[in-house]
Amino acid sequence: MTFHLLIFARFCPLDADNVPTQITGGPIMVNVTANGTLGQNGARYNYPALLLGVPLILVIILGNVLVCLSVLTERSLKTATNYFIVSLAVADLLLAVLVLPLYVYSEFLGGIWTLDTHICDALMTMDVMLCTASILNLCAISVDRYIAVVVPLKYNRNQFSMRQLILIAATWVLSFGVASPVIFGLNRVPGRDAGVCKLENDSFVVYSSVCSFFVPCPIMLLLYYWMFRGLRRWGASRESNLLRAERRFSLGLRRAGAAYLVPGLSPTDACPGTVPDSDLITAQGDSASDAEGGERAREGSPRANGARGRRNGRASNSKSSRVSGRERKAMKVLPVVVGVFLACWTPFFVVHVTKVLCVSCDIKPPLISVVTWLGYVNSAVNPIIYTAFNTEFRNVFQKLLCCQT
Repeated sequence: MTFHLLIFARFCPLDADNVPTQITGGPIMVNVTANGTLGQNGARYNYPALLLGVPLILVIILGNVLVCLSVLTERSLKTATNYFIVSLAVADLLLAVLVLPLYVYSEFLGGIWTLDTHICDALMTMDVMLCTASILNLCAISVDRYIAVVVPLKYNRNQFSMRQLILIAATWVLSFGVASPVIFGLNRVPGRDAGVCKLENDSFVVYSSVCSFFVPCPIMLLLYYWMFRGLRRWGASRESNLLRAERRFSLGLRRAGAAYLVPGLSPTDACPGTVPDSDLITAQGDSASDAEGGERAREGSPRANGARGRRNGRASNSKSSRVSGRERKAMKVLPVVVGVFLACWTPFFVVHVTKVLCVSCDIKPPLISVVTWLGYVNSAVNPIIYTAFNTEFRNVFQKLLCCQT
């Protein structure tokens, strides 16, 4: 296809006064000027776009394939939250395979679209759909985390439930619903410039931006705000309950020691202050992790103070630390993912909506290109964040890259 364009450019010289000359190669019709991508002496290609685009595509594919393989092959990573991360990685992976190659090709030709308009419509549909899927997956993760904090006793982080499956399916159905008007003919307007691939309907630009970004983002941020506020409150309450339980337990031990000095009294009869296991579990039921509360309750129970009980207590403490550590890691990584996503995509949506709503605003094409590239870079950043903030992901990545079993 590019070969045909070069042949026609050689045999159809352009006017010296920059008058557009129409070049037709088979079904392709492209308007080119002397200052455009194709000139009299050959082609003016945007090589920086190629140098940035090809490595970006490879990094996105490699990183997100590693994320998917890590969760699917490593048992310790098969948690409810990580399945949402897989859904997010699939969206980024599809973006690198279906959208970015055509976008890089168009940028390489200086923004000129040389393919069929139906391919352009499919490209715009996939672009809107996958961008929407990314942010809706992040929103679904925040909903899932919020449920885990609000009703921890009904949340099983190690089992993928029907609720989570419905959330993931809903993100993809809604994403296709937002983008579907483009593929169903919204972009086919009279007088359309076949040499430019873009969304032709300004109202749809505003509508898709609201549905894909300006509505889900505040919801997601509010959920994280309530979540962290609740975690701080419950953390303080849990520490207070544990401290109170330890005081009562210590008092019970002292009374038990005194009871041995009085004949006829058993330690149990003399220990009204001793807290049974069920009471400790109840006292810690407000923990952000039900598994953590159960393990700490068993650790602090009177039965854990024998020789074998101390060994079991240390094992329980180790297990509790692992579970608590995973929860803390998830709560540290996800806000970073959300923050980076907002930093990458906010300029894109602000610029495009401003361009539609503010007619007098002079937004240059280079700015549009920069914010678009910044949005696409986000798809390569998420796997790097997981590697930097999550030791388990990092270890599995190394194992997969080194082909270890």
